[in-house]
Amino acid sequence: MSKIIAIANQKGGVGKTTTAISLAGSLAKFNKQILLIDMDPQGNCGRGMGLDSSILKKTIFDVLVQDNKSDINKIIKHTTTNNVDIIPSNLKLATIESKIQGISRPFYLLRNAIEKITKPYDYIIIDCPPSLGLLNLNALCSANSVLIPVQCEYYAMEAVAQILSSIAKVQQDYNPELDILGFLLTMYDSRIRLATEVTQEIRGLFKEKTFVTQIPRNASIAEAAAVGKPITVFRPTASGSQAYISLAKEILANE
Repeated sequence: MSKIIAIANQKGGVGKTTTAISLAGSLAKFNKQILLIDMDPQGNCGRGMGLDSSILKKTIFDVLVQDNKSDINKIIKHTTTNNVDIIPSNLKLATIESKIQGISRPFYLLRNAIEKITKPYDYIIIDCPPSLGLLNLNALCSANSVLIPVQCEYYAMEAVAQILSSIAKVQQDYNPELDILGFLLTMYDSRIRLATEVTQEIRGLFKEKTFVTQIPRNASIAEAAAVGKPITVFRPTASGSQAYISLAKEILANE
């Protein structure tokens, strides 16, 4: 049975998409079969894996609106990264709420779709949008666990409080099995005092739930996104790549 991980934080710019792509690439290096699901209308997860999502005729949108002609298995795209497939999205996904009015149990649309996937993936990684709306709730209702990237900067704790509140509500009302996989400190720069303070605060509050691995600020991560490859493929020796490999090892070790 696939392990389903939602990468979530309603604050933008914390590294959700980068983490989804890089973690997928890292787990794939350990011969795990990975499916990425892009639930962000910006479609950056697809672009980061080398797909031009804007020209695709079928995306996760067509699955969620329950188009009878849209078999989720036929929308899965192979990528150039070994062991990594993706269900892409594009801006059409931003109209989802107007298209599903009247559908019962709208928070379970993604979960119901995932149950129809026939390929036995080891991990399904869901890239969530920077919001607390229907798309994010669908991801959290589908997942076994949620990984929370936390950028080491001002307002980090406010964002953490908001996502924890959302997770608690989902656990109470929709998905009692949802667990917090861990907090991942991103864009860490030891030269910046605030980064060190945020790190200490997160580790102090969420000791067992904070990954040992910290993701550093690393130019190669941005460059990898620009060429449409995970950093573990684009530049395997970069510090950012090694950090995500370390994260994958932590996740595998905690299975």
